[in-house]
Amino acid sequence: MSRIVAIIGRPNVGKSTLFNRLTGSRKAIVDDVSGVTRDRHYGVTDWNGEEFILIDTGGYVAFSEDVFETEIRKQVALAIQEAGLLLFMVDLQTGITHEDQMFAEVVRKANKPTIVVVNKTDTFDKMSYIAEFYALGFEEVLPLSSMSGTGTGEILDKVIEWLPKEESKLQTDLPKIAIVGRPNVGKSTLINQLLDEDRNIVSNIPGTTRDSIHSEFNKYGHHFILIDTAGLRKKGKTMDNIEFYSVMRTISAIEESDVCILMIDAKEGMQTQDVNIFRLAVDRGKGIVIAVNKWDTVEKETNTAKEYTETINNKTAPFTDVPIHFISAIEKQRLLKIVESSIEVYYNLQRKVSTSKLNELLLPIIENFPPPATKGKYIKIKYITQLPTKLPSFAFFCNLPQYIREPYKRFLENKLRENFNFNGVPIRIFFRKK
Repeated sequence: MSRIVAIIGRPNVGKSTLFNRLTGSRKAIVDDVSGVTRDRHYGVTDWNGEEFILIDTGGYVAFSEDVFETEIRKQVALAIQEAGLLLFMVDLQTGITHEDQMFAEVVRKANKPTIVVVNKTDTFDKMSYIAEFYALGFEEVLPLSSMSGTGTGEILDKVIEWLPKEESKLQTDLPKIAIVGRPNVGKSTLINQLLDEDRNIVSNIPGTTRDSIHSEFNKYGHHFILIDTAGLRKKGKTMDNIEFYSVMRTISAIEESDVCILMIDAKEGMQTQDVNIFRLAVDRGKGIVIAVNKWDTVEKETNTAKEYTETINNKTAPFTDVPIHFISAIEKQRLLKIVESSIEVYYNLQRKVSTSKLNELLLPIIENFPPPATKGKYIKIKYITQLPTKLPSFAFFCNLPQYIREPYKRFLENKLRENFNFNGVPIRIFFRKK
C-alpha cells in the first residue's frame, strides 16, 4: 500500500478546498463552477510527523459525452490506481445523489481502503444526518466542513491509521523542469510522450491544462521532475477568474523550476507572448531551452532552421546563448535532445568558476579592450570573482563602477560565455568599488 491519498467525488463537493487546507497551500484552483479541476494535482502534507502525498482530482461524471468530463474520468481512474487510500467526498446538503451512487460502484470495484467524507457538516445539529451516507457501502464515514476546517483532525487521524508506517521518500532534491508556453503549443503532448502515458489531458482546445502538474521522469539515465503548466495568454484574454488563477499557477511553476522549456508553435513563430514568457523566466533567473514544436508541419528549404534560429535570437536579444531544438512532440522527433539539453542547462546553472581562472582568462582581455573613458576618467578593472549565489553572478571590482555602461557589460558577458559554458543560463554582472 502506497502513502498516497486521493480526494475523489462528483463535481463541486469541495475536494479542492480540502486539498488546499490539508496541504497548506492554494495550489489547486477553487471556483464555484462545476468541473474546475480537470487534471490530477499533487501536494505533500503531514500530520503528527507522518508525511504523505495528496492528490486532488476532477469531479467524476458518469456517462457524459463531454470531452473534458470523459478525460476527467480517465484522470480519476489513474488517481485511484496510484492511491493507497481514497477520501470519497459527498455533500450533506444534497444527500446521496444518483451520481454519488454511480461513482460508489466505481470506487468499490477498485478495492481500495475508502473513507467517506461528508462535507458541509458545519454545525453539531447536522451530525445526525451523516448516517444516511453509510448506504454507499463503506465502513468509514466522517463529517467535515472543508471551509472552516472542522473535522479535518479526525480525518487525518484516520488517514494515518490506514497508511503504512514506513516513511515516504519524497524526491525533493531532483532538478525541476517546467514546460511553459502559450496555450495549445503541445506542452501536455510532450509530457505524455516523454512519460509514455496519458498523464495529462490532451485536446486541441486552448487552455485545457489549468493547474500545473508534477510528474517524475526517470529514464535514459536522467532523473528529474517535469512540471506541465497552463498556457499563458495575453492579459486581455484572461477573461474569467479560473484562467486568471491558471496564469498565476504558471508563474508559480516558473518560480519553482530550475529550467524552463519554452515551447513555441513552428507555424506561428515566436509571438510577443512567447517573448514575454522568455523574459519572465530570465528575470526569475531560470535556465531556458527553446523547443520549436510541430516542426514536421513546416515546409523546409536548405536554410529554414538557420533562418528560424536567427529570427528567435533577434527577439530574445541580447540573451541569445540559448539552446534551440526543432521538434515534433506528436511524432516523437528529437525529444531526447530536449531532455539532454535541459539537464545540461541545469548543470550549467550550478557551474562555479574559480577566482584564479576568471582573472587569468579575463583580465588580459579587459586590458586589451578596456571600458571607454567617461568625462576624461579612465576605468580600471582590477579583480573578478564569482558571487556565492544560486544564479551565476560575477563581481568586477574597479575604480569607477558608476561610469561603466550597458554595452561594455554585454561585452563582458559575451567573454564569460566564450570562455565558460553557461549555455541557456542568464548571467548577472555587478560592478563594485575596489
